[in-house]
Formats: sequence, C-alpha cells, structure tokens
Amino acid sequence: MTRLFGSDLARAALMKRVGRLEQVAGVRLVTLGDGISRGVRVLEFRSGSGFEFDVLVDRAFDIGRCALSGRSLTWLSSADVVAPWYSDPMGLGWLRSWGGGMVVTCGLDHTLIGGRDSAEHFHQAIQPAVEYGLHGRIGMLPARLLGYGETWEGDDCILWAEGVVRQAAVYAEALELRRRIEVTVGTSALRISDRVVNVGFESTSHMMLYHVNVGYPVLDEGARLLIPAAEVPPVDAAGLVPGYRVMSAPIPHWPEQCFEHVVHAEPDGTAPVALVNDALGLGVYELFDHRAMPFHTLWRMLGEGTYGVALEPTTNRDAGRFDAQARKELQWLAPGEERAYRLEVGALQGEAEISAFAARVAALPAGPASAG
Repeated sequence: MTRLFGSDLARAALMKRVGRLEQVAGVRLVTLGDGISRGVRVLEFRSGSGFEFDVLVDRAFDIGRCALSGRSLTWLSSADVVAPWYSDPMGLGWLRSWGGGMVVTCGLDHTLIGGRDSAEHFHQAIQPAVEYGLHGRIGMLPARLLGYGETWEGDDCILWAEGVVRQAAVYAEALELRRRIEVTVGTSALRISDRVVNVGFESTSHMMLYHVNVGYPVLDEGARLLIPAAEVPPVDAAGLVPGYRVMSAPIPHWPEQCFEHVVHAEPDGTAPVALVNDALGLGVYELFDHRAMPFHTLWRMLGEGTYGVALEPTTNRDAGRFDAQARKELQWLAPGEERAYRLEVGALQGEAEISAFAARVAALPAGPASAG
C-alpha cells in the first residue's frame, strides 16, 4: 500500500484520484542553465511524503539538494554545483568543486589525502607514477544515464534511476561505478545500490567513501550524533574530546575535525548512524553495510559559513592510502572483479521516529570492535 496524505491507498485507488502519478510524486530530468553549474543534468525526485532530492547526473550520479517538507536535510557549500568541465581533481582541487549535497562519492581507486604513488602495476614505463588528488576523481565525472522512471511492485510504487560513471585512462585504471537509486512513493528515504567493477585488464587499487553531508537546520546547537561506537580522539590530535557528539552553534575560525570510528553492526551487517535535532524534531540517518565498509569517519566542521557535519562510511581509515598500504589494508580489484555497496539515507521526523532510531543504535555495543 502507498501511504499519502494520511491515507493508505492501493494502486487502483490512487490512480483513480490523479491524472498521472506526477501529480503527487515522480522524477523529472532538467538541466541547470547558469553560472558554474551550466549544463549539469539533474533528476528531481519527489516521493509524495514531502521528501525531495536531486540526483546530479553529471556529478557521479550523486545526491545534491535534499529536503523534507521544505526543510533542508543537507549541507551545501559556497562552491555551488560545479559542472565537471570546470573541476580540478588534482591536489586539493576537490575542495573548489565540492558543492556539498546529501551524498558525495569518493574513490574509486583512491580516497582521502592524495600524493604520488607507484604505477608499476600498470606495466608501462611511460608512466612510472600516479598523482592522486583529495578523494579521487569519481565525484567530478559525468554519468551515462541508463534510465529513470516509476515501477509498480504490487501496490507499492518505486521511483528509480540508473547510471554508469566510468573512471579510466590509457595506461591506468579502467573502473565503472554502476549505480541504482530508488525511493518508495510515500516514504522519506532513498536507497543507493552500487557496484564498482574493474573493466580493464590490470589489477587496480580500490577505495570507496560516501560523504553524507548534513547541515542547518538539522545541524544546530544541541544536535546529537547517534553512532554505535566508542568515543575517540580526533584523527589529528591526541586525547579524548568529551562531548564531541553534541554540536554547537557556529564558531568563528573553527578548524575542521575528523573522528574515526569502528562501528558495531546488526546481525545482517547493517550499521545505523544519525544526526538528530530534538528541538526541531528532525534528523538524518544512514544505514550501510558494515561488512563492505568497516570504518566510519565523522567530519565535524562547525565554523561560520562552512557549518556542516559529514557521516562517512568508508572502506579505509581516515589516514588514507599510504597508511592503508602500510597496514596491508589497501584493496585491489583484479580484472573483471567487482565490489558491491548499499547505502540508505533518510529523514527522521518527530519524537517517536527519533527515539526509535536512538533505541536501535543503543541496542548495539558501544565499545571497541574489530574492523575485520
């Protein structure tokens, strides 16, 4: 059954009431036409519950704006939606192209701080080394749009979109991100199903990170992080930072902080994390497969103007590529090999939903756990 406007409706009952589904929910393809965003294709999703989000087709099929009943759930940066033809993947150029948005994909062969590394695994003397920029290249690449629309499964209607983003070069990696995004009409959560495939003929390193960005009004003074993990010190400093899971109002000249957690998961491997604002009765949650992404980083940036928090499930520790190599944790994809990932991001509305999610997190251990 589809729940809309306080009523549970079968498919036939709903369609008797509308000329087409678009009257209450749907997905529409548009193109941005001005400034640094010019030319970017966007799929606008409306689930009918008040939950709306954009899929940025030409920015890795990532999720841009996201809101519930007109209240923003995500963080947007001052950089805006930057078209890929204006992006710079080298060094810290990612920061000039990072427009924020609900979900930003980092990878596919590298995430976190970059640098120069050997390219000997590609067996080409013309390129003995590779430069890796912050968070890799995938987030700045356009997708090939395979399709979008609506599908009925009994009395449930699924809005969906599929795309493929290829990251490739001569004498280098050939990787594809094959992504499907879904939302069930009448609900307030989106689901991402990803497959990363090595479509080349040489083994390639693989790192993956979802940057799930939450901003005002969910993020505000008193907002709480819910995560089934022990408290930890920030990555770049010694000593525990008590209370870092409760957020403050914006602070002048605040330096970013990152906190690396090893989360506990439910029996099926699902790890629940959320940022909730009790005063507003609103929160953002994520569910991810801990078996595929054993680490989780909290990006905590409480500065003026750049006031955001990111919930980041990831394949690797926050220290990045060279730390992963030293620990022998860097993953490799053989020719034809693939990895599968799933992520759900949704809204929590009202005291009951926030309390139920908090209880779900509290039911899991908070002490140290093995990352596997």
